[in-house]
Amino acid sequence: MDALSSSFLSTFSTQKLLYRTPSPPPPASSSPILNVRIEEKPQQTQTTKTTQPISTSTTPPPKTTSQTPSSIRSSSSSNSLQSTKRKVEPSVPALIFNALDDIINTFIDPPVKPSVDPKHVLSQNFAPVPNELPPTECKVIQGSLPPSLNGAYIRNGPNPQFLPRGPYHLFDGDGMLHCLRISQGKATLCSRYVKTNKYTLEREAGFPLFPNVFSGFNGLTASAARGALSAARILTGQVDLSNGFGLANTSLVLFANRLLALGESDLPYSVKLSSNGDIETLGRYDFDGKLFMSMTAHPKIDSDTGEAFAFRYGPVPPFLTYFRFDKNGVKQPDVPIFSMTRPSFLHDFAITKKYAIFADIQIGMNPLEMIAGGSPVGSDPSKVSRIGVIPRYAKDESEMKWFDVPGFNIIHAINAWDEEDGNAIEMVAPNILSVEHTFERMELVHALVEKVRIDLNTGIVKRYPISVRNLDFAVINQAYVGKKNKYVYTAVGDPMPKISGVVKLDLSKGDQREDCTVASRMYGKGCYGGEPFFVAREAAKNLDAEEDDGYVVSYVHDENTGESRFLVMDAKSPNLDLVATVKLPRRVPYGFHGLFVAESDLNRI
Repeated sequence: MDALSSSFLSTFSTQKLLYRTPSPPPPASSSPILNVRIEEKPQQTQTTKTTQPISTSTTPPPKTTSQTPSSIRSSSSSNSLQSTKRKVEPSVPALIFNALDDIINTFIDPPVKPSVDPKHVLSQNFAPVPNELPPTECKVIQGSLPPSLNGAYIRNGPNPQFLPRGPYHLFDGDGMLHCLRISQGKATLCSRYVKTNKYTLEREAGFPLFPNVFSGFNGLTASAARGALSAARILTGQVDLSNGFGLANTSLVLFANRLLALGESDLPYSVKLSSNGDIETLGRYDFDGKLFMSMTAHPKIDSDTGEAFAFRYGPVPPFLTYFRFDKNGVKQPDVPIFSMTRPSFLHDFAITKKYAIFADIQIGMNPLEMIAGGSPVGSDPSKVSRIGVIPRYAKDESEMKWFDVPGFNIIHAINAWDEEDGNAIEMVAPNILSVEHTFERMELVHALVEKVRIDLNTGIVKRYPISVRNLDFAVINQAYVGKKNKYVYTAVGDPMPKISGVVKLDLSKGDQREDCTVASRMYGKGCYGGEPFFVAREAAKNLDAEEDDGYVVSYVHDENTGESRFLVMDAKSPNLDLVATVKLPRRVPYGFHGLFVAESDLNRI
């Protein structure tokens, strides 16, 4: 999220970056432009009706609550995209630092690789939307929204506040929540930034203050230059790190009557939905001061006990730390895992009723590659992947067991469970076959979903591929997390990170060495979606419902017309038949992970 200069504007195609931008940017002047905000009027649609006025200058700040829990560190920001304060001119130090930032991005570390070139990364529907969207009514253009979908589907994803001037990776953008509020067959869309400390500081400054995590440290020279510039901003008081400086752009979790936006570079951020579908960021949430560092964006919730299980990883020992929360949201003591002897990229994990399961994969910190000018995160083909199993209520790592699983590299886990005899566990996850391309060439990545069986007594590991397609971003009925389940709904890469459809897998066929696909729906030529999400039908009222009795929902974008839609599919039907299609009032960019929150749960947040 670096500033734009005039030299960059002359070469950067706005038509490629901002999908269907109505007007070109102003021509570069002779004086340098130090920064450019993404500002643009909302696209006009004839079918859109807003529940509150849309203003291109200001929107009302959210109502303040009379009581704020002590564990929430307020972000001190409103939901308004446009600041109501008078713009403050940059100070002399700020102008100097911005000029140095331009020098770094232009001469020391320009975005030469496609994987970090914003012209490539932010093309088509990966481009950010230029502003927030207040609650806006949508039109159901096919079928009808079922009564059991009363609630809100919220999806997180990167949406950079500033157009990047230097290197930019897909994972680097500020978090934006796209929320479709559904009530009595009607839908309202709202898009709001997660008001992290990073977002707020940069918004008030009017330009980027922090280097990008995934793209700003390619090589020692670039790392030293950007590190020195960040240190100078801190020493001069331009940046205050006491309230964090990370992102919350990856996922969401509902736990202990609190809705949290998550990213792995900061604490969770507590958010709240109003009755009209608007989104308010309450602030950083540290679980009453017991969570003082970041945590995974994929905590696991046991629906039977109400507990949550999580971890964090990092570049210094302990490289892995496991912890859990009781059903009331009280964090339990950390369990450092020192038997992980080198840093590994641990994005996700799995739980069973007895264990927590971690994958020590071939992706990790790569200092040698960094010296040669590459990314600090890379693959190590000489490393043997392992799976670690620890009792989920462990107080230390004494009972941690590691099992070698060569060539098993997972970014996401689908589910795991204990076998009936208690001597084995099974885990289902997409295995990345071309791990060296995970960050540099995602279009070359192929993830093969596998079922892995680990005999805890003998140490024998058996693996069964259950589909030959390129699949990832898989979900299950959330009531089956940590328990043996039958059905999986997963996105089809075409290629990744674009998603051309969704398939349903039947895991009961996995041991028969045959493709487990039992249903599928492709979105059509030029149409791409995101992570599917399974919503059980009347789950609270029907505890004996079949596992796949419900709906699969997702945002889908048509690159031919520039329109985005919300699809509701029948999860039991052999073709995942469409139950309803909602036309959205504006484009929703491709993103990461989402969550459906039922109306009854929204009322308790």
